[in-house]
Amino acid sequence: MEGIGRAAPAEDAVRYRLFVAAAVGGEALLRRCAEGIAVRFAPLLAAYIWQQQPFRLRYLPPRGETPAHLGGTTLFGDNVEDEWFIVYLLREITREFPGLAASVDDNDGEFLLIEAADFLPKWLNPENSDNRVFFYKGELHIIPLSETQEQECDLSAASLTITQALTLLSSCSEGFLAAEPIRTAVYKRISGYPEKIQASFHRAHCYLPAGIVAVLRQRPSLVAAAVQAFYLRDPVDLRACRSFQTFPPGERVMTIVTFTKCLYAQLMQQKFVPDRRSGYTLPPPSHPQYKAYELGMKLAHGFEILCSKCSKVPPDSKRNVLSGPLWERFLSSLKDKNYFKGEMEGSAKYLELLHMAEDYFQQSVTKPESSVEVSPGDEILTLLETTTIDLKEFEREAACLPPEDDDSWLEITPDDLDQMLKEARNESLPSSNEEEQKYDLEAVAESMKAFVSKVSTHEGAEMPWSSDESHVTFDVDSFTKALDRILGEDSEELDSDDLDEEEEFDFSDEDDEDLDAENEMQGQKVSPNELIGSLKSYMNEMDRELSHTNVGKSFTTQKKGASSVNATVSQNTGPDSGAEDAELTPVDVDMNLVANLLESYSAQSGLAGPTSNILQSMGVYLPENADCTGSKKGATE
Repeated sequence: MEGIGRAAPAEDAVRYRLFVAAAVGGEALLRRCAEGIAVRFAPLLAAYIWQQQPFRLRYLPPRGETPAHLGGTTLFGDNVEDEWFIVYLLREITREFPGLAASVDDNDGEFLLIEAADFLPKWLNPENSDNRVFFYKGELHIIPLSETQEQECDLSAASLTITQALTLLSSCSEGFLAAEPIRTAVYKRISGYPEKIQASFHRAHCYLPAGIVAVLRQRPSLVAAAVQAFYLRDPVDLRACRSFQTFPPGERVMTIVTFTKCLYAQLMQQKFVPDRRSGYTLPPPSHPQYKAYELGMKLAHGFEILCSKCSKVPPDSKRNVLSGPLWERFLSSLKDKNYFKGEMEGSAKYLELLHMAEDYFQQSVTKPESSVEVSPGDEILTLLETTTIDLKEFEREAACLPPEDDDSWLEITPDDLDQMLKEARNESLPSSNEEEQKYDLEAVAESMKAFVSKVSTHEGAEMPWSSDESHVTFDVDSFTKALDRILGEDSEELDSDDLDEEEEFDFSDEDDEDLDAENEMQGQKVSPNELIGSLKSYMNEMDRELSHTNVGKSFTTQKKGASSVNATVSQNTGPDSGAEDAELTPVDVDMNLVANLLESYSAQSGLAGPTSNILQSMGVYLPENADCTGSKKGATE
């Protein structure tokens, strides 16, 4: 099958594919779609800063059972938001281009299903999910297993081919729309875009060499490559930072640099002391601009490392792609969509937006499939040779820089973490108003009973609220045979002392005796009523024996005639309460269950534990233990 033979993407990489849903369409159609997608989403993608690699669609010819399509793979590194931004893009692409169907996966497989794992049908698993999950017409679709064999394609197979899946999507997509809870879970993860893009940025002051300032004006996205080079440096990389041939520290200016929050955190959390021979010195930590000097020093090391690894390709050997009808159509479309936001042509803001558009056009639109990837170091050196560095202009701009963003989001206090966990818990509750929740102990008991009564397998415990409520079959004959093997014919005469005595004997003939007993039992037909009566008799004997011990005192009992839920509770008085044959006081099962659960919950001391985990998985949330909370606060004070 095609899904099994397909290799998984590399770690920290996401793979995406766009197919023509009707499964018909040549190379020309797909390339027109790629051009339309690039123009339509350029305002979003031009300003985006990718962690490692950009979103890039390429035409891929037919191969095996996979038809021609547009596809690509993006390394997102430590910034998983890049992966979910791509999911958002794919959904919007299928909304804007309704003839396309999109699939996406990573090294974990169908990670969209992982996000909605709590709501998936039982039949869906990693073995049969290949080529079943698609974005189509802006909505998430899951092609189910077939319940009948009357359809054109055999859906009962473990995996579909891409061609079969596309045929089904184009013919009856309404029937394959994913369930609402599944769609809600996935859409919630990508909610907030495109506004979320600006929220992911962090702007900070940096004291940088003028050459780096000029490069970032032309290619703001190069900040990601520089941070990664510094973040993943090794001793060989740092050799180039002893002399700083490309970016000496002599001509430095203060500027403001736009990072993503992930890149900024990587740069800030690195402790690094520059080599004395480099010429980069830092003011004392008490200096008001110490952070700007430190950030600039680290970023300069990253740029120097990139340039030391470049292939020294001369600028004239690179193809000038910013000319021709494709670029003209691309630029005209940006103007029609108000990409330049009314800025006057030639102004600083206009040129900044234009440089971002050029960067995006070169990186994601015009590179042919067979082109050699140009290293960031090559781009930096090329920009240094073709860009005029006006140091005085940079110094004038440094005198009136906008304020940098607050980076208090880097620090999360224990109270902040508790609040985040509380909000995440509240989002999973059926009711959003936590104050209106009533903690009913009877509901706690019923939930635990429902959990115990569910049938589980080696794959894990099933929760009572599972969407699959298939009936459990019960074979009486198999059950009675199993009990016969356990209890034997003379179950009423069994005694624990007899078992201890039997252990002293040699069991060399045990197998033969078991075979004879089994053959003899098969020849006899024991009715279920007789077996149940024998079992009840055996249990009564155990009760009478335990009544002379202190075991009964550990259980809460109820008075005669009281219901199991609203019983008047009394403690068993022990072995002296009556004669041996007197009727035993029944145990209040619900009360004992709740009491043990609350005792276990109290022993957790506010931490995670088996009781809270099981109850929360069934939607039952117990209130905080006031005694534990008070004692913890007192200990803190």
